[in-house]
Amino acid sequence: MKQLTNFLFELGTLKNVKRSGWWIINVKDPENVAEHSFRAGVIGYLLANLEHVDVHKVTLMALFNDLHEARLNDLHKVGHRYIDFKTAETKAHKEQTETLGDIGKSMFLFHEEFQRQQTKESIVARDADLLENAFQAKEYIEIGYKDAQNWIDNIWKVIKTESAKKLLKEIESTSSNDWWKNLKKIER
Repeated sequence: MKQLTNFLFELGTLKNVKRSGWWIINVKDPENVAEHSFRAGVIGYLLANLEHVDVHKVTLMALFNDLHEARLNDLHKVGHRYIDFKTAETKAHKEQTETLGDIGKSMFLFHEEFQRQQTKESIVARDADLLENAFQAKEYIEIGYKDAQNWIDNIWKVIKTESAKKLLKEIESTSSNDWWKNLKKIER
């Protein structure tokens, strides 16, 4: 229980790790990794259902994808150009989970499957991670960070599943504020 407790305290630090890519376009206070991981997990669940693949695996892969960032921080894609971050991710993820016994081994297997991108579930989980970035980019575009469109443009180049492509099209054509506009109770 001590190792599990320490692991969960470590994961709590993801609430303090900002998503660094947005700093490139001058977003002063971008979302944190925990916020990103939560929505990516939900998107993973939805995409897995739409793509008729193992919902459990996809959701957990999407949710666990960035655990290593508690140790490594988030490194934007310009930084990835100079550092073999995937190797560091795997090393950190393995060290984080190896003290958790069979639970940790299971978590690490999700990481390895996600990294290899050879199963339908791992492809769907990656699409979920990418779509979360697209949702965030759209939200930033709408508050004035027009260069966030670059994230969406790049996601179009790498997204793979049909459901994700359809959802990305909807992201681009939908205001992030549409969801609440008909929910307001207005008294006359």
